[in-house]
Amino acid sequence: MNEFRVDVVLPCLNEAGALPWLLARLPEGYRAIVVDNGSTDDSAAIAEAAGATVVFEARRGFGAAAHAGLLQATAPIVAFCDADASMDPSDLPLVVDPVAAGEADLVLGRRRPTTAGSWPLHARIANSTLSWRLRRITGVNIYDLGPMRAARREDLLSLDLQDRRSGYPLEVFLKAASRGWRIREVDTPYAPRVGRSKVTGTVRGTLTAITDMSRLLKEAGK
Repeated sequence: MNEFRVDVVLPCLNEAGALPWLLARLPEGYRAIVVDNGSTDDSAAIAEAAGATVVFEARRGFGAAAHAGLLQATAPIVAFCDADASMDPSDLPLVVDPVAAGEADLVLGRRRPTTAGSWPLHARIANSTLSWRLRRITGVNIYDLGPMRAARREDLLSLDLQDRRSGYPLEVFLKAASRGWRIREVDTPYAPRVGRSKVTGTVRGTLTAITDMSRLLKEAGK
């Protein structure tokens, strides 16, 4: 039986066009956990054929898929990455290695667009505003609540995460900060995704994410 040192959770909704490239670029010792969140294409079959562990999560929502993957994970370190090929899995060691070395408890990938069309303007503005609020609230020097991140599995489970929508990454960050975790941000390349984004690719999706995150900030008394 293979022993994986890192499990990579890939929430997935109709990503058949991106998965072959994505899964082929995982570093050695990393296992892909593809969480199918109701795909109507061949995403699950493609992932399984590529050797990924496939989990089916019927409840729609990024947080529902991400948490289902976390519960499936067994490796000591769990990383998260979008399944749309906007981020290169070969870059995962950038967020994983500081955790593995005991230098950080949570590492976030700060997106650095590789082309002008990688990151829609409305999404960048929303992200900048959120990051400013988080710096002011927590004192953590963060500039992007990006989709690539890593932490120890047991630490993540201890956070008792409850959000199952777009606020999941924010809940991770807020709870980690409140517990005094060592949080680090590193630069990660960000390319145009394959297909249309379910969140930041549309103004409606971005507004939904803002609503979810605003609720979390309010609940946290921020």
